Amino acid sequence: MTNTASRDIKDRPLVAVTGLGIVTSLGQGQADNWAALTAGRSGIHAIRRFPTEGLRTRIAGTVDFLDTDPLVAPLLSQRFAEIAAEEAIAQARIGTHGRFPGALFIAVPPVEMEWPQRQAMAEASGQNGPITYTDLQRAAASRRFDAWHDLFIFGSVADAISDRFGTQGSPISLSTACSSGATAIQLGVEAIRRGEMEAALCIGTDGSVNPESLIRFSLLSALSTQNDPPEAASKPFSKNRDGFVMGEGAGALVLENAESARARGATILGYVLGCGEKGDGFHRTRSSPDGAPGIAAIRAALDDAGAIPDAIDTINAHGTSTPENDKMEAMGCAAVFGDRIGRLPISSNKSMIGHTLTAAGAIEAVVSLLTIAHGRIPPTINYAVPDPAIPLDVVATARDARVSRVLSNSFGFGGQNTCLVLGDEPA
Repeated sequence: MTNTASRDIKDRPLVAVTGLGIVTSLGQGQADNWAALTAGRSGIHAIRRFPTEGLRTRIAGTVDFLDTDPLVAPLLSQRFAEIAAEEAIAQARIGTHGRFPGALFIAVPPVEMEWPQRQAMAEASGQNGPITYTDLQRAAASRRFDAWHDLFIFGSVADAISDRFGTQGSPISLSTACSSGATAIQLGVEAIRRGEMEAALCIGTDGSVNPESLIRFSLLSALSTQNDPPEAASKPFSKNRDGFVMGEGAGALVLENAESARARGATILGYVLGCGEKGDGFHRTRSSPDGAPGIAAIRAALDDAGAIPDAIDTINAHGTSTPENDKMEAMGCAAVFGDRIGRLPISSNKSMIGHTLTAAGAIEAVVSLLTIAHGRIPPTINYAVPDPAIPLDVVATARDARVSRVLSNSFGFGGQNTCLVLGDEPA
């Protein structure tokens, strides 16, 4: 990264990336994850965290190598965020005495009390027979569960991360479904461009693999039921795909005003050149049949970056492995890239780590920047039966390539779509 530009093509402060952090079911840190991803190794396995007898889906990309007790979404999400942020901040060599010189933007899962805690509260209510909502309120009023009250508040993870790393101002928690991680990055980019801060810590984290989430997604017919073998279940863009596989983990990026980053001697790992966000109210879970919001988000990201479609070297796909999402994403990419779509490499990390939900956009941004740094595109594994209705250049085995620009797509439930253009040099 020898470019000395400090303003982007639209005369805004150029936003540099100086630190990356990642944890997934494949491992902790950039080195372990990159080695596994480029080797085509899957982190999806049978769930051991809770009983799965009677469930249609019994697999997930859980992070089982960390000690976290109890295994509830807020604590898991917090632990993953801490690990990713530690790595990113250490690489960026930023901040002193535990004070990060910028704000925190963190994507976290929607938070609600989970079944074990509800059961304990119900038992504590002292009622015989069916438990009513009033009984739960009475148990809560007993103050025996104050620790749980703090744990299951939206924003509790952000507060803990802000305290841990000393970020400035009020931490921003957000949840825009499967686009959340990318949205956290977008908010950091926009704050730096506006001159509100010189640095931002942007994180996407999710530890939502629990019985309730699994059942809810199953009721939506969103999850793969191909449990055996687990590592073959997630197969984006394949004809025999049947749903996504839940995953968990976190991705973290330290963003800085490029000028101030160079002034302090930071190593610049890449740039966030463009962000595009578009939404629609078509349906709570389904995509708009014409693909218009996704297409608009891709075009908005390219326009924000001042880039033409031909400038993109590869696409890090949302690629969930659901019949509808993969079809809609392919249609959207074809609308933007035209005939080139059959020659433009595209790959989905979700084939190996599953769908990490609110963390996905941040994790995939980290992988996109590693793709640029290493000149190697990770594969979409399990691509054995191509879908003839999806004419894409799906990278089935890791591919060496000169990569300067990556389009990273994140398309969420409720029509929440965020796309990022990441690059090694400004336009």
